[in-house]
Amino acid sequence: MEQESRGRTSRRRRSRDGGDTPQRQTNYRQLRNPFPQMPVFSDDQIAAMHDTALQMLEELGIKVLLPEARKIFANAGARVDESTQMVYLGRDIIAEALSTAPRSITARAATRERDLLLELGSLTFQCGAGAPHATDLERGRRPGSGRDFREFVQIVQHFDVLHLMPPVVEPQDIETNIRHYFTMEAQLTLSDKLPFVFSRGTPQVTESFELLRDFRGLTDDDFQSDPHCYTIINTNSPRVLDTPMAQGLIDFAKHRQLSIVTPFTLMGAMAPITVAGAVTLSHAEALAAIALTQMTNPGAPVMYGTFTSNVDMKSGAPAFGTPEHFKASLAAGQMARLLGLPWRCAGGSAANVNDAQAANESQFALWGCLMAGATTIIHAAGWLEGGLTVSYEKIITDMEVLQMVAEMCAPTAAGPDEIALDAHREVMPSGHFFGCAHTMARYQTEFYQPLVADWSNFGSWTENGSRTASERATDIWKKILRDDVRPPLDEAKVEAMHRDIAKRTAAGGAPPES
Repeated sequence: MEQESRGRTSRRRRSRDGGDTPQRQTNYRQLRNPFPQMPVFSDDQIAAMHDTALQMLEELGIKVLLPEARKIFANAGARVDESTQMVYLGRDIIAEALSTAPRSITARAATRERDLLLELGSLTFQCGAGAPHATDLERGRRPGSGRDFREFVQIVQHFDVLHLMPPVVEPQDIETNIRHYFTMEAQLTLSDKLPFVFSRGTPQVTESFELLRDFRGLTDDDFQSDPHCYTIINTNSPRVLDTPMAQGLIDFAKHRQLSIVTPFTLMGAMAPITVAGAVTLSHAEALAAIALTQMTNPGAPVMYGTFTSNVDMKSGAPAFGTPEHFKASLAAGQMARLLGLPWRCAGGSAANVNDAQAANESQFALWGCLMAGATTIIHAAGWLEGGLTVSYEKIITDMEVLQMVAEMCAPTAAGPDEIALDAHREVMPSGHFFGCAHTMARYQTEFYQPLVADWSNFGSWTENGSRTASERATDIWKKILRDDVRPPLDEAKVEAMHRDIAKRTAAGGAPPES
């Protein structure tokens, strides 16, 4: 069933009599958000929060651990206290930086059909990412491995509604000095989507850029003309920009690759307990990080971002998909629109297994992002345990929701053919529309067909083994891996990359910088 739900723009299936059966055609690759954007605060309140964030940067400052970053800030006119590593940014400095940040970004994938337009109004999804563990019904919960990483790349590649290739899990059985080779090779050979590069020091970032550039057959100028990969930059709340993240902002800006800035602020823990206070802190940190990219290289592609939720005040554990998470997403959307920048938001779940809690939290968080007008929604599928684990089954069950959202992004026709006066003429009062000409011409393509859902009645469901959604999802991800469908590749480039990686590995790789 998943083959009919992947959202390819053109697909037909052979029928039993050898003819072609028409299939529903929906483009999931380039989406626009059709939902009205919902505010949680008034314009005056948003303006006050923005003003307070500027006041915080000017009077309280932000701690910047990387000396190179502090020098860049100082050269732009910021007041820097080297003894405390504090940087104080005036409003004029922030305004100047924001004036060069691009409002629209075209990110280049392996094929033009996979390119992403990132701006306010566009809509892209990313799978859950950065988890130390993987889990599935057959192999259980375990530390993420190279095998898991490659399998997740194949699963993400399969679904058009997932637009960016994320680092779903850490492949912990791969040594850290060569892990970036492994993750880049897997993304380039198993997927044609926009790849991810970890910001773990200049040597690893530079080598990743070189592998990608050479595999794509680009010159240095070609590579820097548009972003061909992206990274996620997390600040350390409250008000710290650490060494690898600051270095990542600089490295990506220098090469004009995409940074997605994401303060991770949990209300009541590393941020004030109120939605307004937490969003104000997140906004201040995002402004400082965005400013660093523009001071490094004006016009460098960068996205505003936030990941703001609350904690369980009984235990201190992170909570997701809460009303406060929803409200914080709405507020972040208002902040992004105030700046005019494309931005990322995030879903997620604190549930430990793929159950009703996991579904409820993920969907509630997702709708907060959609109502907020997020350009990119990260952790939209598969996340469990507040990001400690990604579930194979949950990726699949979450796909059902994302594909239905994508279906709602498509325009709904209402011309004479859809209004269907002829069908009304054909069907008499108390009749039915099952066999009328209008239905027969459309019944194979009119409705979205479920990926995981079972619409059979209780008797049929029981006869078929009373299988749960997670069990059905297991069949789907296993079939994806068994089919092993890969994008077309230039074998000469693959061999050249493998020789390059072997040479770099023999030389000792590149250890990550702390």
